[in-house]
Amino acid sequence: MARTFEQQKALTLWFEALARSVRGDQPDLSARQLAIVLTIYLTDGPHTVRGLTSGLRISKPAVTRALDRLADLEFIERVRDPGDRRSVFIERTEPGEQFVVRLADEIVAAKRTVELG
Repeated sequence: MARTFEQQKALTLWFEALARSVRGDQPDLSARQLAIVLTIYLTDGPHTVRGLTSGLRISKPAVTRALDRLADLEFIERVRDPGDRRSVFIERTEPGEQFVVRLADEIVAAKRTVELG
């Protein structure tokens, strides 16, 4: 099946952004980890495992594994809900914000490349 012009352009943009990302010094994130970090940084909180599971329609263990990796990178922080010690909020961090800003810069640069090319 042939790709449409718009599909080709979208894939080329995604490729350019990914290529820029892997050439840089940023950590490699899986698609799931990236979806979770972007959900946390692009949408209003509070964020919880339950909310991420529901919003992304993926399993709780998958979300937990991704959050473990993001916490190891210091992109998120788990904070206990003072009102319900069983509940944990997922909070943004400065290193996570820096990652998202650099990613956005890479996407903008990739978009320019695709538009010129």
